Amino acid sequence: MKLVMIVGSGAVGKMTVGQELARRTGLRLFHNHMAIEPVLDVFGYYDGAVVNEIRESVFRRFAASDNYGLIFTYMWAFDLRQDWDYVDHVRSIFAPYGAEFYCVELDAPREIRLARNATENRLRHKPSKRDVDASNRRLLDEENYRLVSEPGEIPFENYLRIDNSNLSAADAAKLIQKTFDL
Repeated sequence: MKLVMIVGSGAVGKMTVGQELARRTGLRLFHNHMAIEPVLDVFGYYDGAVVNEIRESVFRRFAASDNYGLIFTYMWAFDLRQDWDYVDHVRSIFAPYGAEFYCVELDAPREIRLARNATENRLRHKPSKRDVDASNRRLLDEENYRLVSEPGEIPFENYLRIDNSNLSAADAAKLIQKTFDL
């Protein structure tokens, strides 16, 4: 079992790179909005506790399955202890099954992320982003958190940071696949 966590700021390309990596490797993709969007649809607002319950259920069932592995996308605020704890918690769900853990951090400047925020693929898979003006405001509000790691901060053996400003999702996925032999 493999667990690949793709982290980065909003609209950096986590889901799109994850889609390409899934196509290339046979890993399954569970992007963050697969838990968020149903909660928004049912409740009419974001409820973090319900989102976490959905994720938890998926992680536990998947970790115990015979699947090759899972790609999970996550916007990690490095300045929040609770986000570090959450990453450790997700890893702990998969650890009893001998899962190998890989962390990929994507990075791109704000201007590129704002342009990506309105791409067809993003809007198709994330209905809550379809009000692009509101989504752009949320993306700019993210700057209240530190969503890019500092050099040497990520302690994992299998860690890769990619500036995907000028890389296609397919090229980023190829680099991840090659680096980690997925």
